[in-house]
Amino acid sequence: MARQTITLAQQNDEWLKNQVAEHEFNSKSEAINYLIKQARERDEYVEFVRMKLDKAEKSGFAKKQTKEEMLAEFKRKLNVPI
Repeated sequence: MARQTITLAQQNDEWLKNQVAEHEFNSKSEAINYLIKQARERDEYVEFVRMKLDKAEKSGFAKKQTKEEMLAEFKRKLNVPI
């Protein structure tokens, strides 16, 4: 692993110390790595959702249907007897 030196705001340093003291993490480094991993996973998820929304927007609008028509279409696609 790469070794880094960082400067933390006092309240962030206190929070990290408390996390270690309360045995949530074994060290401040472990807590920081966990938080970075969470942020990266969130960024990946946000990008995935953006991609899906972009694809949906480009596909156009759905035709207007009644609830009954929509249910019948779903059942047809799932091969469920109507």
